[in-house]
Amino acid sequence: MAQKIYTKSGDNGDTSLFGGSRAPKYDIRIETLGVIDEFNTFLGIVISFQPPEKINEVLKQIQNDLFIASAELSSRKPDLKIPKIQEHNISELEKFIDSIDALLPPLSSFIIPGGSIIAAHLHAARSICRRAERTLSLLASKESLNPLLLIYFNRCSDLLFVLARYANILANIPESEWHSSNDAHT
Repeated sequence: MAQKIYTKSGDNGDTSLFGGSRAPKYDIRIETLGVIDEFNTFLGIVISFQPPEKINEVLKQIQNDLFIASAELSSRKPDLKIPKIQEHNISELEKFIDSIDALLPPLSSFIIPGGSIIAAHLHAARSICRRAERTLSLLASKESLNPLLLIYFNRCSDLLFVLARYANILANIPESEWHSSNDAHT
């Protein structure tokens, strides 16, 4: 007999963590896991638009890393043998950022999110990543966490920003630069 997808164990408003403990579904750890899941799901949406191969490859790597981050956050027991975000995960993001940023014109103003379908969705993914970073930061203020997690999410949002800019260049769509309405008065 196949195992059912529903367990009914969360029907009273709490959920299981790896290692056997339980937490209320409103717990900041559970919220953080939920935002990371939303972020990962949104990257899946971007991938469904079949972005250029270089972007696709980077997004799939991030998705894999997000499973590592989620595994790490799924337990309050730091000594459990589970995957963890490490320095090499961050350095990979930095390599991607540097290689793509080298292909972009220098920034002279803020960029208004949008452009191609892929770029617009990458900007949306970036904002979800920032939300994950904010909830993770709140969790880190309350509990001891791997400090590399915060660095990873910070770099990840930077990477998504350069990927969005790159997607617009590949689609031959000019970026919309933000100009303050006060600029006309100076």
